[in-house]
Amino acid sequence: MKTIKRQFVTTLIDRFKEQMPLIQIIMGPRQVGKTTGVLQFLDMYSKPYHYTSADDIISGDRSWILQQWQKAQLKGSDALLVIDEIQKIDGWSETIKNLWDEQKVLKTKIKVLLLGSSSLALSKGVSESLAGRFELISVYHWDYAESLSLCEMGLETFLESGGYPQSYSYLDDYDRWFSYLKDAVVDRVIDKDILQFAIVKKPALFRQAFEIVCCYPSLEISYTKLLGQLQNKGNTDLIKYYLSLLEGAFLIKTLQKYGTQDFKTKSSSPKIVPLAPCFYQLFANNNDKADFVFEATVGTKLLQVSKELYYWRKGNYEVDFVLRWQKKIYAVEVKSGKTRRASGLELFCQQFVGSIPIIVSKDNYLEFISDPQSFLRSLR
Repeated sequence: MKTIKRQFVTTLIDRFKEQMPLIQIIMGPRQVGKTTGVLQFLDMYSKPYHYTSADDIISGDRSWILQQWQKAQLKGSDALLVIDEIQKIDGWSETIKNLWDEQKVLKTKIKVLLLGSSSLALSKGVSESLAGRFELISVYHWDYAESLSLCEMGLETFLESGGYPQSYSYLDDYDRWFSYLKDAVVDRVIDKDILQFAIVKKPALFRQAFEIVCCYPSLEISYTKLLGQLQNKGNTDLIKYYLSLLEGAFLIKTLQKYGTQDFKTKSSSPKIVPLAPCFYQLFANNNDKADFVFEATVGTKLLQVSKELYYWRKGNYEVDFVLRWQKKIYAVEVKSGKTRRASGLELFCQQFVGSIPIIVSKDNYLEFISDPQSFLRSLR
């Protein structure tokens, strides 16, 4: 299989050209090439560095991080310390914070790059100790353009099976494809990244909740309906908690309804966006909502432009996505083949004067995902 350089590698090159960048933290889902990309970056990095991984550390603590820090310091001023699987070291964020702050009085200063497979654990550590000291580099599931550069596949194949590059080796063998994604990706994320770092009293119910939400790609669904799918085992607060954990693990994103008053958006039924198109094929019993998978892939790309992403509905009128970016509002309608009772773009633009209507279809999809920011700017 080909080796592809992902966009975040270029970001790393640019960041570490700076004289003293903040701590760089790479965060994203499992099995999408974070470590591979870092190793590609280090192959091109011309200055001294020390790379290590905590993957095989049985019981690591502050002393282990201190040893790695000193190894980087021995390589001289301006050396780079890279630690993979940093979340496996107890108290890692506080230790990194203290060592980083101590550099203010030292002549020898090193640069720092951290990454790990558990985005939920990384997020917790970052929020607890490293405020004001880091920049986050988000890595996402593979989109269609990247997948196409790795192996030949049609758009429909990507919408059924896309998101995780290793799974493309098994596209001709459904059972192996299914087993890889279920065992090596989904189960591992839930077991290692969520259940080990969060309190979940009923793991089986949590797994069921994930499978259910994956069956509603880019669809608005009430918390009450989701609870009903779980045979009312719990309450809406439990559903919201489950969804927050799935979001923290880069599995889904929930979008709220767009409105001029915050309380309206926060109390609305969420729109579920699975972050990899293959999730629907993994868990859906039929393909009656398959057209909405294409819409979800557009949503995932818009999330890479801005986290301020919503949907809008008024009666029978709707807009698939509402994006706030660079002080502008974009109303995005996705033409995926599904039928609509009425188009909401015109009504939305009348109600929110100055908003910019955007239509993404399968005809311009590749252009859109190749550079979504330029795509949006060109239509202002």
